[in-house]
Amino acid sequence: MTLSLTFACAWAVLANVIAMFPSRRQHWPAAWALIAVGIPILGFVTYENGPLVAIVVAAAGMSILRWPVIYLTRWVRARVSR
Repeated sequence: MTLSLTFACAWAVLANVIAMFPSRRQHWPAAWALIAVGIPILGFVTYENGPLVAIVVAAAGMSILRWPVIYLTRWVRARVSR
């Protein structure tokens, strides 16, 4: 397994551990931090393993951080439908 996939797996484990902790703010600060760290990891995965593996890793990340993705798609639809 390449270093980039090791980082991606560690990111996924960290995201799941963070999700287990109770939070008054519904985990949004942690989600933004995970997004900020995850995007460079996704670029590294693309560089080392190619775009097909990166699509799989991106889909895994989007399944973990589904609410930011849902809100982004709602925001984009609102902007496009004008």
